[in-house]
Amino acid sequence: MDIIIREINKNEYYILEDFLYEAIFIPEGTLKPSKAIINNNDLRVYNDDFGKSDDNCLVAIIDNKIIGACWSRIMDDYGHIDNSIPSLAISLYSEYRGMGIGTKLLNEMLILLKNKGYSRVSLSVQKCNYAFKMYKKAGFKIYSENKKDYIMVRDL
Repeated sequence: MDIIIREINKNEYYILEDFLYEAIFIPEGTLKPSKAIINNNDLRVYNDDFGKSDDNCLVAIIDNKIIGACWSRIMDDYGHIDNSIPSLAISLYSEYRGMGIGTKLLNEMLILLKNKGYSRVSLSVQKCNYAFKMYKKAGFKIYSENKKDYIMVRDL
């Protein structure tokens, strides 16, 4: 399976809504929320007005179809630390998970952010989310935590 990873094109920004929804971790046995949840103000910060100077996004493509995205921006989200550290989000369509694509996408984003001069990147992940292991393996460290979530940081 050939995987292409490239920067998102401006005319593809709309697809970030799909990947924002896909990024919502649903614990096993829990009903998936309506897609309308992405209109919640806490989630809109990930995509609203995407394309500003500090916005970055890579997409994973298989057979000319975007199947995943990893994006970052300076935003006051769940993983926010300060205005010099971009927060990161990543997701794949469910049928493409567990194949190493997310790891490849994440590693490419870390390189991109380092090349753009960022020294760190942060994210928020629920403690029970299987992606926690991927982040830890990629060098993210726990910065802080609450009852349900970790805020993780990776030096670039």
